[in-house]
Amino acid sequence: MDVPADAPGRCPVCDVAYDSVSDHHAGVMVNLVDNARYRRVCFEPTARDDEPRVRFYHHTHEQVGVDD
Repeated sequence: MDVPADAPGRCPVCDVAYDSVSDHHAGVMVNLVDNARYRRVCFEPTARDDEPRVRFYHHTHEQVGVDD
């Protein structure tokens, strides 16, 4: 996993602010059940140096308008 230097200011998938972004080139697992910090993760397929990658945009509960 890498943190991309060229990440946009807003999520390109849902156009909402995000807390963090990560860039993955290998297998990943996502489990947001009862996650205290993040409510939603958007996934964007991308590429770097002709290698397929996936960016994860991590949204907090507050950023997506959800209260616990």
